[in-house]
Amino acid sequence: MILVGNGIVITQDNNNPIINNGAIVIKDNIIVEVGDYNALKSKYNNYEFVDAKGKVIMPGIINNHHHIYSAFARGMDNKEAPSNNFVEILERLWWKMDKKLTLEDTKYSAYTTYIDCIKNGVTTVFDHHASPYSITDSLFAIGDVAKELGMRTTLCYEVSDRDGVDITNEGIYENVNFIKYANKDDSDMIKGLFGLHASFTLSNKTLEKCAKEMEGLNTGYHVHAAEGIADLHDTLKVSGKRVIERLNDYNILGDKTLAVHCIHINDNEMGLLKSTNTNVINNPESNMGNAVGCSPVLEMLNKGVTVGMGTDGYTSDMFESMKVFPIIQRHNSCHPGVAFNETFKLLFENNKIIADKYFNREVGVLKEGAYADIIVLDYNPLTPMNANNLHGHMLFGFTGRSVITTIINGKIIMKDREMLNIDEEKIFRKSRELAQKLWEKM
Repeated sequence: MILVGNGIVITQDNNNPIINNGAIVIKDNIIVEVGDYNALKSKYNNYEFVDAKGKVIMPGIINNHHHIYSAFARGMDNKEAPSNNFVEILERLWWKMDKKLTLEDTKYSAYTTYIDCIKNGVTTVFDHHASPYSITDSLFAIGDVAKELGMRTTLCYEVSDRDGVDITNEGIYENVNFIKYANKDDSDMIKGLFGLHASFTLSNKTLEKCAKEMEGLNTGYHVHAAEGIADLHDTLKVSGKRVIERLNDYNILGDKTLAVHCIHINDNEMGLLKSTNTNVINNPESNMGNAVGCSPVLEMLNKGVTVGMGTDGYTSDMFESMKVFPIIQRHNSCHPGVAFNETFKLLFENNKIIADKYFNREVGVLKEGAYADIIVLDYNPLTPMNANNLHGHMLFGFTGRSVITTIINGKIIMKDREMLNIDEEKIFRKSRELAQKLWEKM
């Protein structure tokens, strides 16, 4: 039993958005009470106390699209000529690197990425994995690391046809086996989705097989959709339809599906996303870095599409992506007055709505009955902070590295920037050794 208090509590609960000197009471893994610090301290004086010392207390952050497998690319000399377009980025970097990953590489990519997430205040991660020559048990290896570290996560393997039929089938069955395993796991910490790479790397035959294997699994798909213009051009050539239209033909859209990016889409496709309740995940930094364009997020929101936010492996700091989102939207629209409120709708409201479709209790909010995923930030506002200007402080003041304490599912995972119950330096030392070996194979 834990009492977290003596700080500015940002609840993300519209009924009680900010408590200037507040506290949260945790019993097991559930929040049982949120309120005034002095009152709760007196009431629960025998609980373990996490003293925020006047700092900010808020819900753990949700990342709705990450790529753990990309971890070892950091600092790597790829020895390739600079890419001229998105397909060349895939061919010269990601599709080259993912083929070299071993099961051990995947395991340590998971360790280091999850640790990076925890240290940036991310408590729930939706990951999209690829390791075509080391597929079997790859999701289980990642899941084991998540359990060891205490991370809440949803995993999938990205099926594609780019490496041959046998590898395609192996990816399909890794998804199926992991989803069945996750469906039986009663911790409510591990979930499975059916991963697909993208329309332009999937044949009709493979999409039909995936749809058949999905029957009765009670989950959704996690797929890149219309990220680069090549995806649209290829899909038009193959099917005569646009990306979202083709995915809809195979019943891939739906309430539990994550359609990632959705940059090169039109009004009709937005209508399909809305009518099928499909979740769109925007990744602003990745889109800028890959020069694939700006997703029409503001239009989708106006049409009632649920759009959340991820990082696409570009970073593990969601506060960083929060800052970039309004910049790319304003630059694209040539209008400095847009995308402020929408920033927080994506990161805090819609990411929560999406995550709540997979977990049995609410996440991303501090209120009675929700899972106890809580972070403390070392942020001392230099101007008054209240419910009316809170978003301004978040956008221009909060950073992932401000997080000093991370609690997931009622357990203190990091305190005062120190990871508990794991040897972080040993893990990173091993990670560097494996990364060096991978680089030599590139």
